[in-house]
Amino acid sequence: MSGKPQAQLSRPLRPTRRAAAADRAPLPETGLDPEDWTAFRALAHDMLDAALDHAEGARERKVWTPVSKPALAALQAPLPSEGEGAAQACADLLQHVLPFPTGNTHPRFFGWVHGAGTPVGIVAEMMAAAMNANVGGRQHGAVFVERQVIDWCRQLFDFPAASSGLIVTGTSMATIVALAVARHKASGGQAGHDGLATLPAPLVGYTSAEAHSSVAKAFELLGLGSRQLRAIAVDGDFRIDLRQLAAAIAADRAAGLRPFCVVGTAGTVNTGAIDDLAGLAELCAAEDLWLHVDGAFGALAIMSAHLKPRLVGIERADSLAFDFHKWMHVPYDAGCVLVRDGDLHRATFSHRPAYLAQSASGLAGGEPWFCDYGPELSRGFRALKVWTAFKTYGTERLGEAIFENCRLAHYLAASVTEHPELELLAPVSLAIACFRYRAPDLPPEALDRLNGEIVTDLQDSGIAAPSTTRLHGQLAIRVNITNHRTGPDDIDRLVDAVVTTGRQRLLAQTRTQPPI
Repeated sequence: MSGKPQAQLSRPLRPTRRAAAADRAPLPETGLDPEDWTAFRALAHDMLDAALDHAEGARERKVWTPVSKPALAALQAPLPSEGEGAAQACADLLQHVLPFPTGNTHPRFFGWVHGAGTPVGIVAEMMAAAMNANVGGRQHGAVFVERQVIDWCRQLFDFPAASSGLIVTGTSMATIVALAVARHKASGGQAGHDGLATLPAPLVGYTSAEAHSSVAKAFELLGLGSRQLRAIAVDGDFRIDLRQLAAAIAADRAAGLRPFCVVGTAGTVNTGAIDDLAGLAELCAAEDLWLHVDGAFGALAIMSAHLKPRLVGIERADSLAFDFHKWMHVPYDAGCVLVRDGDLHRATFSHRPAYLAQSASGLAGGEPWFCDYGPELSRGFRALKVWTAFKTYGTERLGEAIFENCRLAHYLAASVTEHPELELLAPVSLAIACFRYRAPDLPPEALDRLNGEIVTDLQDSGIAAPSTTRLHGQLAIRVNITNHRTGPDDIDRLVDAVVTTGRQRLLAQTRTQPPI
């Protein structure tokens, strides 16, 4: 026995009955509920009003406002050891956080594929927080809501009843989940159990050169290696070239590699191009390859009767990833993965320790559990805001809003084509238009710099927030329209602002040039 003195407790862990009866001193208050519920209720109502005012006033604000120096200072304060109370925390939120959003609720936020949010989404998020549900499993209302959302998505994309699905953070995570299932199938489960190094040949995948970077990240995170992902060239419409894809598959097979999946895209991030999904499905069936479709924002165009024919073939995918927080405008974050073979999906992720044992009834019932279909056991109630959006608007109204965004993108393209100082750089597929301000006398590097400065000027002014990308080596002003608040006037203001800013920049350069 050690000679070290034993630590002494200030009071016994299990007091005797006599000690417990004698010691009647009140215990310290450790609960976190408000002491005055009436006052807190009033504060909560004020904050809800502030949230709704923020949504209602989206158009009246600048698109983007840089975070102020006082707000930055407040947001770099040290960790508080003593709280200031809910009233002060809420006051700081209203002063230092709410005035400085990304800007995607504004109708002239054009830079990235962000949804605009809806007032009903605020209410859904509030109720999800009130329930504080863990939707990893068990038998409770939140689980059945997510199951219904998944079933609605099956119906939307014409997936079979035996398919499975999962609500996740977004398409990046959905792609990881889907490709993990594809890897599991290709390796017969060996990759997950023994590791990829034990396979007789390296697994190889294929996607478009225009595919989102999350596909390469998924290959890296799954141990496949981004070097094993082939970037296939695109055609004049920025869609994957099927002939080059077939040639790459044949070359890899001849080299002793193991092709196992193709990732098609329904709405590329640069131009909104939709790959020939039916052609990809035929090729993958002939080559016995898994077809995954990245439909981050474009897949939900299936809700529009006008756009649905563009997505023929998506129903044949082995897996599909898409986001609700884009063209359905639910609050961030909410994405979805559908997998055609539900049993294979479950076999990829199901690991049940004793403390998660199945029960025929009670709270521990409710099979299957969502934790058996992805990497997370703790899962938030993301499905509620999706469920609320479907029930509030229905697919027809949501589809009409999506089609209107696409119509506005074509309207922008026509405005650019008609303007002598602007140039369209890519065909419009869905709701993304890429163009630039023309200055024929400038060398290519200076022209790229000019267009980049135009975009920065527009963002800094708060008039509009486009972004930039590169197409065929040229810097483009990229305008994405995934906002139900955007109208023709917003497009007109953008075009006028680009032309005015370009002229001002050119004039300033002329004035500063030294005489010859």
